[in-house]
Amino acid sequence: MIIFQNKHVTVFQSPLYQTNSTVIETDDCLLVVDPTYLPHEIQEIQEYVEKRKQNKKVYLFITHGDFDHIVGYSAFPDAICIGSIDLKNHPQKDKKIETANQFDRDFFIERDIPFTFPELDIVIYEDGQQIKEGNTTLTFYTSLGHTKDGLFAVVEELGIWIAGDYLSNFELPFAYYSVKDYFSTLNKATNILNSYQISLLVPGHGKVSTDPKEIEQRINVAKSFLLRLKEAVLQNDDDEINKLEKEILFPSDFTRDCHQTNIQLIKQEFTHV
Repeated sequence: MIIFQNKHVTVFQSPLYQTNSTVIETDDCLLVVDPTYLPHEIQEIQEYVEKRKQNKKVYLFITHGDFDHIVGYSAFPDAICIGSIDLKNHPQKDKKIETANQFDRDFFIERDIPFTFPELDIVIYEDGQQIKEGNTTLTFYTSLGHTKDGLFAVVEELGIWIAGDYLSNFELPFAYYSVKDYFSTLNKATNILNSYQISLLVPGHGKVSTDPKEIEQRINVAKSFLLRLKEAVLQNDDDEINKLEKEILFPSDFTRDCHQTNIQLIKQEFTHV
């Protein structure tokens, strides 16, 4: 369903993981971000894009390679696909597709279009790399930590910031790749907020934000959680570690595993240094 819409942006949200898919319209092009999840939801996004694109180019931006963010890739075969060099070189492409297929089998979901891992037409290598289409400028920044292959994107003229799996209003930091890099990405997020006139933040999950002060608060909440968890792990404070786990909304076996991964990464990256 549509959870946010203005002249230039439409944000669709699936009830599964509260995952967001975004369509940004400028005078020059359309940018589709992480179309997902259920077949009828992806079809709704397809139909919306088809009605709005006219003769404009359609770009498809994949923020990172987690299965819930790539499932709609195959539905936009004519779009110009954008992603990071680490998405292009992802070492577990088959595993990500199998995870998506297993999810469908678990919940008896049928699809007309099979999953394929994104093949990139434009590869982002570094911070500040831009794509220009007419008067539209898309600027990209690597966002490592949650995964190795993540990207932020800013639509400069509109002040729109696509954050991928960072800065959710409910999802605390889950680092699958590196806690150190997650801290660096949060610092980078502060720099982005201070460098652009951000009018809209779209995270990969949860509510969008149009309030720079709220966006800053989300950055600070994420930093605080990781700093407190780091301190608790380094001091072997099991009570505090368990207390921090209780701050995670929607507790489940999945979030418990994510919490344990955070702990293991902290031990690997911050002990014996």
